[in-house]
Order: sequence, then structure tokens, then C-alpha cells
Amino acid sequence: MTRGLSVIIPALDEEAHVAAAVREVLAAAEGRFGRLDLLLFDDGSRDRTGDIMDRLAALDPRLRVVHNPSPRNLGGVYKQGIAMARCEFVVMVPGDNENPASALEGPFDAVGLADIVLPYPEADAARSLGRSALSRGYTALVNALFSLDAPYFNGTVVHRTELVRSVPIRTDSFAYQAEALVRLLERGHSFVPVPIRVVPREGRRSKALRPRNVAGVLTTIARLFWELRIGRVAESPRGQ
Repeated sequence: MTRGLSVIIPALDEEAHVAAAVREVLAAAEGRFGRLDLLLFDDGSRDRTGDIMDRLAALDPRLRVVHNPSPRNLGGVYKQGIAMARCEFVVMVPGDNENPASALEGPFDAVGLADIVLPYPEADAARSLGRSALSRGYTALVNALFSLDAPYFNGTVVHRTELVRSVPIRTDSFAYQAEALVRLLERGHSFVPVPIRVVPREGRRSKALRPRNVAGVLTTIARLFWELRIGRVAESPRGQ
């Protein structure tokens, strides 16, 4: 495995933002890794996102493009990306350009300090009060269910590629990162928390709050709890 960073960049109808997202990733990663491997996923876009990705890749051999005929969702693309990653570390940065270089430099600087680099939004990040409350509640729920103390279960988490490949990620929903983190942290792998500031685009509503996505997340967490808590108890020999 070549030491370096593989970056998964998914985009669905992001023709106005994907080129800038790639530039921000390159700006943050430049000089911090011996090798960069950028995996651009056109996840069933109906606009010019795929064409823009192809043009970017033609100018930079570090970029590879995958065109999904129909959307595979964030979890599905993440699994595609970690399977294709060529470098020792891997991270996913959405192609909507809500993660400027300034929000990636801290996590990238922390790579190698632990098995997992776990960024979390600063308390004064530019988020609505409602979304911030939901995020805190979700984090508290997952921590309580699995006896963990992680500051966040989403975002631009940096993993050792071989470690994240070693755990099953069964969901294609927004809970893909929570599933990976719960499984790895339960095994005792270490993490380093890194505060970051995200920059939500004005007027944009998070897709994570759509009913279908919320249902997918809750279903994933419930299934994971059944597998890792209820199922293990049921399978234990009596008297133990």
C-alpha cells in the first residue's frame, strides 16, 4: 500500500460546485501526503457534473472518474471508493464544496496520530439551531446505544484503508460512516478528534433531513444495535 491519501468525491447534479470542491481538496492535501489519489464519482447526475469530472481528470493523472448510471447514495459510493482506494488512508469529501481547504487541513495534519481521524463541527459553525440540535441528539443516541464517546458520527472521517475495509458496511444510507465507526471503535481502534468549521451554502437544505434519509439512518442504527447488542446476548452460552 503506497503511503498517501485517497479522497472519494461523490457528486449528484453538482455542476456548479464540483470543480471548486476538487480544488479545495487539492489545496488542503498538497504537501501533506506523498501521494494523492482522487476518486470522482458522478453518481447518476443529469447535468454536466460527469463531463466536468472528465475534463478535470484529463488534466491531472491523480484523478480517476467513475460514472454511476443511477444514484448509489453516499453509503454506496463510499463502499465503491474504499474498494478502489490505492493509498494507506482514505476519506470522503462531498462534491458540493461545503468543505473548504481550511476545514480539511486540520484533519489532514492529524493523519497518522491514531487509527481514525474524527473531525467534528465547532459549536459556533454556521448551522441552523434545529440541525445542530438534531446532530447533537443523534451523536448522543449512538454513543449511548454502543457505550462510546465519539464527538461525531458523520463528516470527513479519515480511516486507515485496510481497517475500514475490514468491517462490513451494509447500509447505503447517510449512516454509512456511523456504521463503520461503531464497528471499528467497538474493536478498540483509536481515534483523534479534530474540530472543524464547515460552510453550508446559503439557502441549501440538508438532504440528510429528508424523511427517506432519516428513516434509512434510524433503520441502520436499529439493525446495528440488534446485531452488536441483542444478537450477541442471544448467542452467548447460557450462564455466561
